[in-house]
Amino acid sequence: MSRDTATTVGKIDPDVLAFTEGKDPVLDLALVEADCIGTAAHVTMLSRMAVRPVLFTEEQRVAVIRALKDLVEEARRGEFSITAADQDVHLAVERRLTERLGDLGKRVHTCRSRNDQVAVDIRLQVRNELDGMASELAALARALLALAERHRDLPLVGRTHLQPAMPSSVGLWASAYAEMLLDDAPMLQAAREVNDLCPLGSAAGYGVPLPVDRQLTSDLLAFARPHHNVFYASCARGKDEAVLLAACTQIMLSLSRLAEDLILFSMPEFRYFTLPRDLCTGSSIMPQKYNPDVLELIRAKAALLIGSSTAANAILKALPGGYNRDLQDTKELYMEGLRTTRTSLRIMTLLAENLQVNPDACRAAFAEPGVFATDRALELVAGGMPFRDAYHQVRDHLEDLRGMDPDAAIARKTHLGGTAGLDLPLLRARAEALAAEAEAHQAKIAAAFRALLDV
Repeated sequence: MSRDTATTVGKIDPDVLAFTEGKDPVLDLALVEADCIGTAAHVTMLSRMAVRPVLFTEEQRVAVIRALKDLVEEARRGEFSITAADQDVHLAVERRLTERLGDLGKRVHTCRSRNDQVAVDIRLQVRNELDGMASELAALARALLALAERHRDLPLVGRTHLQPAMPSSVGLWASAYAEMLLDDAPMLQAAREVNDLCPLGSAAGYGVPLPVDRQLTSDLLAFARPHHNVFYASCARGKDEAVLLAACTQIMLSLSRLAEDLILFSMPEFRYFTLPRDLCTGSSIMPQKYNPDVLELIRAKAALLIGSSTAANAILKALPGGYNRDLQDTKELYMEGLRTTRTSLRIMTLLAENLQVNPDACRAAFAEPGVFATDRALELVAGGMPFRDAYHQVRDHLEDLRGMDPDAAIARKTHLGGTAGLDLPLLRARAEALAAEAEAHQAKIAAAFRALLDV
């Protein structure tokens, strides 16, 4: 009995089929809508191509679009499936179109390859995810800034090497992480710019001998522009995912540091903050426990993002030009990276919105007089003493600092970005601009898709 398995693209040994399909039948379910939209644009372009006889009449184009819209609805209801024989979303969509439209369905793949097809699917999905991530990043920044505003003037011991260092404030601490995240946003913008190029029409990377209108396809899908060189369009697969993962990694690094601070500052020994109990987990044996598991997982997931980013780059490192099947394994990396980063942003926003600040514990931490040492040394300098002399005098008389006022200490730092020099409206405006840009971009894309699908 033959071991060959018949598929849309020929007979394949079943073990080879299982090995090469990998997780595509599962992962590609996330790409069904993108594949249908990309196919709609491709068929629309083919219907306008200057060849005789026409490849698709207007009536045929409308029939294909209508069938594609039905497949999108099936996918949204969770009723679309990809079989082992399909191998991936592209052949599954083509199979469903052929079942419904007969020979018309067999013609939709004209002038394209699965190479440019998967590349455009990924870019369509990533584009949507990037807008969502930008909105979620802005939401977390706003939550941190609201926390900073509520406790702007509450003293908090600033630390270096985890040791008490200088007077700080909750406002300074919370708005620092907001600004850190807002400074991660340009990396998302860079990833969007790299992603916002249309590879469709490059086929297997060498173009086709028919007059495809690649600019039209790009416009229909609301991309900034098509890749110019068709060979580069093929080589860009994987690089797009690697750039995305690099941006996600930077966001996760920021979240990991914020998570570590929250874990430390909510310990009973500090008790500066109290984590929302419904966002913590309990112990199976210790009734009193409320564990910061979500924060610990964010730390771990930051490490996983670093690994995924490294893996994507390593896959690309020694590839020859053109498509290579190695690139299949960048798909799970970027999908999981997107899911992890967006989930982590949403979880951290919940924590920031519901975090309880304990003013008494924050002020009690100033009982250690050394935290005022630098401020006192600089006061002596302002009175005319050389800094190094002031440094030694304060160090040798730390007990003289006991009882200094932390509120007065943070009120004196009025310079730009100091505890009394925070421009929280400036940071809020940056967060609002980021959210508005993402919303406007999503609206533009939605309008283009409505026009394409006639909905």
